[in-house]
Amino acid sequence: MRLGLYIFATLVLIGIVGAFTYAMNPDNYIMEVMGINLNFPIALWVTLPMILLFIFTVIHIFYYGLKNYFLLKKWEKDTNTLEDALYWSLVNEPKKQKYSIEKMGNTACILEKASLDLSDNVENLNPRLSHVVNIIQKIKNGEYIDLKEEKLSKVFHAGNPILIQNRLNRLETDEKFPEDIMRATSEYSPAVQAQALEVFARKSNFTQAKKYAKVFDVKNFLTMLKRVNSEDDLEMTSEVLAEFVQALELSCRDFVEMALVTKKYLKPEENLTLFRKFQDDNEKAQNAYLYLLFEYELLEQASRYLDEADENEFVKFRAFHELKKLHSKYRLEDIVDIQSVCIPAREF
Repeated sequence: MRLGLYIFATLVLIGIVGAFTYAMNPDNYIMEVMGINLNFPIALWVTLPMILLFIFTVIHIFYYGLKNYFLLKKWEKDTNTLEDALYWSLVNEPKKQKYSIEKMGNTACILEKASLDLSDNVENLNPRLSHVVNIIQKIKNGEYIDLKEEKLSKVFHAGNPILIQNRLNRLETDEKFPEDIMRATSEYSPAVQAQALEVFARKSNFTQAKKYAKVFDVKNFLTMLKRVNSEDDLEMTSEVLAEFVQALELSCRDFVEMALVTKKYLKPEENLTLFRKFQDDNEKAQNAYLYLLFEYELLEQASRYLDEADENEFVKFRAFHELKKLHSKYRLEDIVDIQSVCIPAREF
């Protein structure tokens, strides 16, 4: 029963009992309490216990009603706190929350250290959680989401996997984004930097790439080299290659890989000048330079180069050189696996 209806019904009952008693006996009744004579109508003495019961009942109801009201408010507050905790766990940014109810806090505290990974959308969520779940699912499905437009740009920290995935998605759809990352690599995670460099190497030319030679790695430099063909030289020049070689730590095999490409698209004199400089600065380029000497049939220069080196160096080239003296028709590729010239000869 509602409190208002209870009060009304009780007062009506007291009024009826009092009126009925007064109608039967309108006289007064005197009672002495602690030396004080209390002179009231009999009707009042009859209804007095009812009145006292009514007063204490109302106080009781009001007390527990108020207690339950504050408890309900705590539950509502903790529900909002729990929603907030779920939100931050969904976006992979769990945060510490403070709960008013101890039991709630003891259970929900796990969300302070947990990240939720949903396999699909969830129905009947409140708008805030539904919005973020929908966005996360789109990102997982490979779609790029403009977090600024969705008012989520300040939600994710730099290493958040959701933010990283969203940036990786953008790399495949936004042609300008890879270069934006190349300009400011320190602002992005290693995974995004690596993917941006890979995309950039697959789509740019050497003129565009030389500005970021210090950011490049050997793998993606070779990726660009292998894209060069007779229809598109990607603006590859000896000057640009020299800048990349200076910035990168190329191995013997890397120099050979480069020579296999440059021999097709650079003039022999230009190519030899380039690799002569490389081998002067870096002994790892010596095999590539020797390969070009044999490739261009510059046997006298190759012979002098081998004579100046130790006998246990360039064993495969020496063997070919001896064979070449006897049968000039042989080419280096017929006898030697170019990819293996950087492997040291076995000692027997």
